[in-house]
Amino acid sequence: MAESVKNRALVLLSGGMDSATCLAMAVKEYGSAGVTALSLFYGQKHEKEILAADRLAQHYGVELIRMDLAPLFQFSDSALLTGSEQAIPEETYEQQLAETGGAPVSTYVPFRNGLFLSAAASIALSKDCGVIFYGAHGDDAAGNAYPDCSVEFNTAMDEAIRLGSGGMLRIRAPFVGMTKADVLRTGIKLGVPYQYTWSCYEGGDVPCGVCGTCRDRAEAFRLNGLEDPAPAWYASLQKPVV
Repeated sequence: MAESVKNRALVLLSGGMDSATCLAMAVKEYGSAGVTALSLFYGQKHEKEILAADRLAQHYGVELIRMDLAPLFQFSDSALLTGSEQAIPEETYEQQLAETGGAPVSTYVPFRNGLFLSAAASIALSKDCGVIFYGAHGDDAAGNAYPDCSVEFNTAMDEAIRLGSGGMLRIRAPFVGMTKADVLRTGIKLGVPYQYTWSCYEGGDVPCGVCGTCRDRAEAFRLNGLEDPAPAWYASLQKPVV
């Protein structure tokens, strides 16, 4: 199947560290005018990461599309979602997996990345993009915590999207075999403004510091010998960025 080469990219932009790094990579390669960012609301318990995505898009001067996919997850009891009565675990993913017996953790949202990538594929084709960037990384896939972040999942989705688009669209998940510390190391070289990112699963004025993703973020900065620059900016996330 002949593949089309298009000089535009779409980035799935959650507002977290990994997608922010993907955005920086895409802008470096395609330029701000050649990048569209897609911010998806899926019914999560807070909008801090959505506001962070807004700020990142402003910083890089890229087009931002916002979309609400919450109805697709209305039947899920994932601890991340508004309708769930489950508390967000205050443990590492390793500890959580020990309790689940290797099943996905309670903050796994059923097939979220599959749905996100499918939505992104339709929009990317409509916006004349040839590639979708998304920030899945190896730490999230480890131990089956988030199976839709694995190398195997990415390979299968990439092939499905390539086939379903007639060879016009591919997925690029540059961190799928890397740790979060590796992602941070890459982003520092690119000058990613991590002070504008939000990682915490809770929606307080400042990150909780104890959920799985907060712990992963702190460990990534520790392993790189850096301080997290974000706290000075978090207060502004209490109101929409204009």
